[in-house]
Amino acid sequence: MSDAPAAAADVEKAGVSAGGDGGALGGGGGAVGAILGRWRRQDLLDKAGSAPRAAAWALSLLAFLIMVCNEHGDWKRFDRYEEYRYIVAVGLLAFVYTTLQLVRHGVRLTGGQDLQPKVGLLVDFAGDQVTAYLLMSALSAAVPITNRMREGADNVFTDSSAASISMAFFAFVCLALSALISGFKLSKQTYI
Repeated sequence: MSDAPAAAADVEKAGVSAGGDGGALGGGGGAVGAILGRWRRQDLLDKAGSAPRAAAWALSLLAFLIMVCNEHGDWKRFDRYEEYRYIVAVGLLAFVYTTLQLVRHGVRLTGGQDLQPKVGLLVDFAGDQVTAYLLMSALSAAVPITNRMREGADNVFTDSSAASISMAFFAFVCLALSALISGFKLSKQTYI
């Protein structure tokens, strides 16, 4: 009796490897399996695009908030330094961009109206790249002044600045990954 469940499992595995439907469509099992596999990959790719954007959303918000709260009196105020104001502006811009993209993606996943597919993919790709490059530009502008300040005095102000720069870097990494995913989606379009 114990051999019967094992034999049934072997039959199920053979049916799955033959095309996913056990040959129910008469010879088209391989094609149906390939189509189903492609739909699953496409669905995963659609959902996977929002994960790096959600991480970038949180990290850019942190970069913005940490730097804005970085006021400790006298020379220890972020708004006295152009580099830190730049990282605040770009952090806010990245936060707004990722918020809009996440809302757009949520509307698309719930079956709502979205941009035309070609335009939507171009917006995703270009927006992710521009925002990622702006984040890299802002953090690379803020790193030298923070290092110079840390040579003279290592305090809460410089630690907060370094934390904000780190969050901006991680937001850049997430947006760069999102740009790779949207670039892959764009390259898979047959009508471009």
